Amino acid sequence: MLGQYDHTIDSKGRVIIPSKFREQMGDAYIITRGLDHNLFVYAPDEWNIFEAKIRALPMGNSDARKLSRFFLIGAQDVVVDKQGRITIPQTLRKYAHLEKDVILAGNGNHLEIWDPVIYEQMNTYDDMDEVAERMDGYNLNF
Repeated sequence: MLGQYDHTIDSKGRVIIPSKFREQMGDAYIITRGLDHNLFVYAPDEWNIFEAKIRALPMGNSDARKLSRFFLIGAQDVVVDKQGRITIPQTLRKYAHLEKDVILAGNGNHLEIWDPVIYEQMNTYDDMDEVAERMDGYNLNF
């Protein structure tokens, strides 16, 4: 998934999922907390891959347990309605500081939902040379 769209959340916590994303992801998703006070939205098959990786972590490790709780306890199933909307649960809206305006951004295997102010704070690209140098060991081959 690629691209970014600006949308709004209505008074019932519903947001339209762009048709481009619905075509790729289907009509049922798993939504959970993201790492940057955003939300991650997965199609069921991608969620199963992600969840399997979390379940494979050594639960004797306190960081693994914390990571598991962070993603799995907050996760909820959501279904697209006839108008192409999902309802974002209140607890997740609160976590991501979502009130009215939101950004929906495709990020490879999942969709992210952001508050626009947090998105701007977390996604400045003035330091990309430094980031690229730190990522040198990941075989990205720019």
